[in-house]
Amino acid sequence: MKIGIVGLPNVGKSTLFNALTRAGALAANYPFAT
Repeated sequence: MKIGIVGLPNVGKSTLFNALTRAGALAANYPFAT
């Protein structure tokens, strides 16, 4: 199974991904960081 998280820039996609997977994706507080 493959899923994707889509949304506008700087709305918390990486934070949600980190919370769901316990991974360490970069989540910075500036546009287009990830």
